[in-house]
Amino acid sequence: MKIMDNLWQVGGAEFTTVEDAAVYLVRFGEKAVLIDAGCGSDHDMLVMNISEVLPPDVGIEYLFLTHCHYDHSGGAAKVRDQYGCKIVAHELDTPYLENGDSKVTAADWYGARMNPLKIDYKIPNKKETFPVGKSQLTAYHCPGHSPGSLVYVVDMDATRILFGQDVHGPLDDSFLSNRDDYIRSLRFMLDLKADILCEGHFGIYRGKDKVKKFIESFLHG
Repeated sequence: MKIMDNLWQVGGAEFTTVEDAAVYLVRFGEKAVLIDAGCGSDHDMLVMNISEVLPPDVGIEYLFLTHCHYDHSGGAAKVRDQYGCKIVAHELDTPYLENGDSKVTAADWYGARMNPLKIDYKIPNKKETFPVGKSQLTAYHCPGHSPGSLVYVVDMDATRILFGQDVHGPLDDSFLSNRDDYIRSLRFMLDLKADILCEGHFGIYRGKDKVKKFIESFLHG
């Protein structure tokens, strides 16, 4: 599904399999990136969806994981094997991915097992910017849902896009969730004043007012 020029949703419940969180593809000229990878059970459909919108000469440079949970990360190894991209995650979520922790990654919730996943680059900071092609993407550490939850921001054609995958939570002790961190992260996301929010399970929100209203619904919920 095309969201705007050079931005598509290529995975998720309506595009791959019902267990998948949303997977987004962003093209920056001759390079592209993916935001999250789904659980990997319908990898062939994900590849087909990507091929329908991305020319074969445009390489996928990075797979940016928003957090360690299985519905976002379970398919990451297959994506790296397919495209040769680097997998990026925050260092606080990395141990649960690399050790294959099926509890903290919520693979248990899906009746699945999290296989150990090597992370190519572990973000150590609150903020980090990645050059991609002639543009850039910025990662912000927004803990709460998980210790190493991230959001990503891209400015395209004067439009600010926020990939805030699990804005809605949920919070659970088995995820090592932290409510105080979650509230702070929601407030931080509001301050980003995004024009478009690409969420993990609730779709696309367009317009600053709709983005603000959606985020605030969890802040005050």
